[in-house]
Amino acid sequence: MSAALSALSAYRRIFTEAPGSLAFSAAGLIARMPLSMVGIGLVTMLSTLRGDYGLGGAVSATCALAAALLGPQVARMVDRFGQTRVVLPATGVTVAAMGALLLCAALGAPDWTLFVCAVVVGCMPAMGSLVRARWAHLYKGSPLLHTAYSFESVVDEIVFIVGPILAVGLSTSWFPEAGPLLATIFLAVGVLLFCTQGRTEPPPHPAAQAAGGTSALRTRGLLVLVLTFVGVGAVFGSVEVTTVAFADHLGHKSLSSIVLAVYALGSCIAGIVFGALKLRGPLSRRFLVGIITLAVSMLPLLFVKNLVALALALFVAGLSISPTMVTTMGLVERIVPAAKLTEGMTWTTTGLAVGVAFGSSAAGWVVDAAGADAGFRVTVAAATLAFAAAFLGSRRLRSAPEQQERARVDADHADPDHADPARSVEQLGR
Repeated sequence: MSAALSALSAYRRIFTEAPGSLAFSAAGLIARMPLSMVGIGLVTMLSTLRGDYGLGGAVSATCALAAALLGPQVARMVDRFGQTRVVLPATGVTVAAMGALLLCAALGAPDWTLFVCAVVVGCMPAMGSLVRARWAHLYKGSPLLHTAYSFESVVDEIVFIVGPILAVGLSTSWFPEAGPLLATIFLAVGVLLFCTQGRTEPPPHPAAQAAGGTSALRTRGLLVLVLTFVGVGAVFGSVEVTTVAFADHLGHKSLSSIVLAVYALGSCIAGIVFGALKLRGPLSRRFLVGIITLAVSMLPLLFVKNLVALALALFVAGLSISPTMVTTMGLVERIVPAAKLTEGMTWTTTGLAVGVAFGSSAAGWVVDAAGADAGFRVTVAAATLAFAAAFLGSRRLRSAPEQQERARVDADHADPDHADPARSVEQLGR
């Protein structure tokens, strides 16, 4: 009981000590719903309208890959010009493109029109990165930033539990376009609410971006995180596809969503607990331990024979996800300059999206060729690749925070008038 009260107190503090934080976090939750609704919604819609799962999967993958290419560029503009000035027009373009895609699907337009619209949908802002950038602005240098990142990781899991159920349920019980349409409405409403919260918006960095116009990806250590997250994303993508195929093979395809919800539940519970902990030691070590734990937790999937065993194995595997995500975002905040923070966070989610696309495709091919349970071999292989990337890059990750701190101090000495003004809320209150 005392542990639960301590956790509740920690989460309450991140909102009470930063007025306006609850509003932007809630708006961010609404705006993030398309993350889990668009892909599966498009597959459900097109398979219903045109009887073609392959077309739905290809259009969904096009959206994901377009977001991987365009997302970091949008984020870079956010760092330079500010969240509101960039996010509102980017969302307008996304909403228009998604509306055009739904019309093309409903009116029976040629397949190529769907792919053109899907590419433009890739302009969708990475709302998770934008929300975390606000937390970093409010709590930079404070232990409360760890709790805030943990809370947002829990929000991500809620999105991935609720979103697919809404998307599939509406598209199958109402009309085929209902799922993607609701996702588009969530995006528009959430972004509008988010952008009205001006007092918590981090300041833009036009001078820093103009002076150091290189991509955040060139920051020492960030490429290690991105490559590792490609492997982690492939784990997620392969688990989703293989779980559906495994349940279908056993004659209980409808239960696959429940099994995947148990997977997300494990991550959600771990995120809540992790956010209340006061941890010591370097983030780079925590990151490596998290990736090792994630990789090892995938091994039991090779031996499951029924859905109950699969649900239990995935629940345990899910326990390592949120802590690893939280630690990763903490590392990005430490190693990437403040002027490029949104871009840096978006690169990690880009790596995740690319991995999901490849993992889904590889698992689907292996399932078709070797059977439903064989898809988990892709999962284990992807986890091994993630571990290899993290282990081989561990030295760069260890030295990256110290290098960034030296660069910041040197910049402050060289130009005291432009020293980093970001301080924690606790410091500002003194």
